[in-house]
Amino acid sequence: MRSTFMGLEASKRGLFTQQSALYTTGHNISNANTEGYSRQRVNMQPTLPYPGVGLNNDTNAGYIGTGVEAGSVQRIRDSFIDKQYRQEATKLGYWEARSQSITEMEDILTEPSDYGLAQSLNDFYNSLQDLNVNPEDGGARAVVVQRGIAVADSFHYMHNSIQQIKENAASEIGILLRDANSILEQIAGINAQIQAVEPNGYLPNDLYDARDNLIDKLSTYFPVETTKVQSGGNALANAEGSLTVSLKLNGVQSITLVEGKNFAKLSNRGTNTETPTGMVTGLGGVDSSGDSINADINIFNSLGKFKSLVDSYGYKSNVTTPASEKGLFPDMLKKLDTLAKEFADAFNSIHKKGTDLKGVTGKEFFVSNDTSSPITGGNIYVSQTILNDASLIAASDSLETTPIPTPEPGNGKNALALANIKFKNLNDQNGGGNLGGVSVQTYFEGLIGQLGVDGQQAERLKYNSETLKQAVTEKRASVSSVSLDEEMTNMITFQQAYNANARMISVIDETLDKIINGMGRVGL
Repeated sequence: MRSTFMGLEASKRGLFTQQSALYTTGHNISNANTEGYSRQRVNMQPTLPYPGVGLNNDTNAGYIGTGVEAGSVQRIRDSFIDKQYRQEATKLGYWEARSQSITEMEDILTEPSDYGLAQSLNDFYNSLQDLNVNPEDGGARAVVVQRGIAVADSFHYMHNSIQQIKENAASEIGILLRDANSILEQIAGINAQIQAVEPNGYLPNDLYDARDNLIDKLSTYFPVETTKVQSGGNALANAEGSLTVSLKLNGVQSITLVEGKNFAKLSNRGTNTETPTGMVTGLGGVDSSGDSINADINIFNSLGKFKSLVDSYGYKSNVTTPASEKGLFPDMLKKLDTLAKEFADAFNSIHKKGTDLKGVTGKEFFVSNDTSSPITGGNIYVSQTILNDASLIAASDSLETTPIPTPEPGNGKNALALANIKFKNLNDQNGGGNLGGVSVQTYFEGLIGQLGVDGQQAERLKYNSETLKQAVTEKRASVSSVSLDEEMTNMITFQQAYNANARMISVIDETLDKIINGMGRVGL
């Protein structure tokens, strides 16, 4: 026989369940603007009906419901959309860093401008043309020397500035490594908390959100993949468990970074003067004996911000023998060094064919400040001999009066030949074979043009990645974010259900009052 107070119990359960739903709605509303928060809902389910299953149970016309209960409080999340988001975040991380690196280099080269290398070279050529007209003028010779110094200073500025942003990229790699290690440690810590809560039959939704936010951030650094590991015990079927986080290399190989409450450490084997080579210690970075097995695996050999910074800073390429350094900054430094050397070689070659005011054969105009090293963008200088005496500039071509050179103070033909280097295609015969048979100006314009194309491509792909990421973000928001309109509707729904359950209790109370206090009093 069923209990007289059965209806009270069913309505009481309804009150508690609707109350839980209202509390969850309030939690959603409170976190409407919390970054990374996933809306939550109470999964309501009917309690076991009366009577239960068994031979000795009462026989009724059918099962009678006993009310409702909150089975679980679950967050609304789509793991497939999360995976898409992280893939796009990885791409965006790469192209954002790439675009930033190219922009920094464009700011240094600043071409076309009134103050860059191209203008310094033009001013230098113009001073040589003036010297051609007035080869005996000491002032014109002094201007040539000063314009030559300006050309060398322009090379120095570009070389040193690019070297500086190259070192800044190395520092940023170190900062990101520390940040990534901190994230890995936090994920492992959250895994430990989740493993302690889930076996008791609870869903730590806010911990899930915190962990996903960390993985979202980590995915901008390098590609990650996650695998769920159930906690066991009395964990609910929709419990997410702890996450195993792995770094994907080349889309094939992967290295475990977080496994339960254990985590690996990322480190950089390179220094500011060496190519960064990432290594992993712990978990996927050691074998069963504890020996490192991934010391030579470059963890940066994947998409993401790390990859972009290494591509900019430079890396060792084994394609050539011996291995050479490749990368955005090293390539530009090499090209500037080539430009400086070939320009200096071509200029010196012509300068040494002329004579100065005394009829003495010309010496090298541009030299390296290190006699043991060839001329580069960082060590090109005007010869100290010419700095001390501008009359030694070989503006004359009087060597043609062989066998004995005769001083020709008014002869400035060699100065004109020096000025015409601006338009001269350089090759092995005239001292500039490494420029590909083009002039110094054309080669430099090619560098600037290629940098502009690379910058446009990086900006375009950055924009495309941002657009795709935004599309996935909006898709994820449509599933997981809090809609205040929807929550207000739910609040009214749960409130009315709560009121209805309270009214049901009042009805049953009046019924019981009639039974208890009104029955058996006939005739009184």
